[in-house]
Amino acid sequence: MSNTKRKSGLGQLLIPLVALGILLLFNLIRDPGFYSIGIAVNNSGNKVLTGNVISIIDSASELAIIAMGMTLVTAACGGQDISVGAVGTIAGSIFVQTLKACSAINIGTVLLAILACCAVAILFKAFNGVLVAVFRIQPMIATLILYSCGRSIAYWIVGSATPQIDSPIISAMGMTIPGVPVPTPIFGVVLVGLILTVIFKFTNLRLYTESVGVNQGAARLNGINPIAIKLLSFVILGMCVAAAGVIGTCRMGQVSHKTLLIDIEMDAILAVAIGGNNLGGGRFKISGSILGAYIIQMLTTTLLAMRVDPVNIKAYKAVVIIIIVMAGSPVVKAKLAQLWQRIRPETASAAIGKGVN
Repeated sequence: MSNTKRKSGLGQLLIPLVALGILLLFNLIRDPGFYSIGIAVNNSGNKVLTGNVISIIDSASELAIIAMGMTLVTAACGGQDISVGAVGTIAGSIFVQTLKACSAINIGTVLLAILACCAVAILFKAFNGVLVAVFRIQPMIATLILYSCGRSIAYWIVGSATPQIDSPIISAMGMTIPGVPVPTPIFGVVLVGLILTVIFKFTNLRLYTESVGVNQGAARLNGINPIAIKLLSFVILGMCVAAAGVIGTCRMGQVSHKTLLIDIEMDAILAVAIGGNNLGGGRFKISGSILGAYIIQMLTTTLLAMRVDPVNIKAYKAVVIIIIVMAGSPVVKAKLAQLWQRIRPETASAAIGKGVN
């Protein structure tokens, strides 16, 4: 049984791994220096790692974190949350306003600001969760409310367009910690991933989430509360959104309701899909969604390196992503399985023939 699970998990990661491999090979052929990593000195006099690989891993941090939370909501509810960017902007606004209300920016006030923005993000996501779990509204429709008005709420919170925060602590959180050349947002992705890994290892959350996503009625008959599981998935997404909002705010040193986490909703959904997860709910793999996030960012970086006009990048990304998603669709997988079943008997017969001879 363990071997079956292992093969099934690897099969789910096949599409994202193949897509990543193609991008890696393409860039290696196009420009062997694409993967070179160096060390430079930033404006603060600190040594930092540089290169396209570091840029891809760093720039995809917010997307990878949100994709993890989006995976849980997709698995439990069979739908997607399109308000993550807006709520992330609200969280960033709360983070900035909390810091501005404090007399000084230090470790204590930063932790307070993080707790405040987490609480607010969880509250907004719980609102979405109630609409989906209790009132049984389709997730995309339920989250359309905050998608439409979330950035306006963020603007009302800050009271101005782009309030700035200037602090070495904030710069370290958004860029690099002095003496540590690795960009700090990367540690944020690792931390969130470790927390979810520990939760899945020591609780039955994965089993309950997949059970609710596959068959809500059967899950209820087995003693699982579908409403609680769906609400919990939105709460976890809220924490992920808050983390992404804080990282984005610290990265820019300000909060802009117009640009912070803009269009990240669609990329997060695509990351989940590219990761081999069923958008209709059920079985999921967090690592697949993380891979999907890095694939999207690597595709963007590749197109920029090829000097594609930024206005046209979305069109190129759409074409490539359509191919990836179609390759991982149930129809294509079924056809490939049928083709493999036809080939296997012939291969077996040939092997037997050689053995007889």
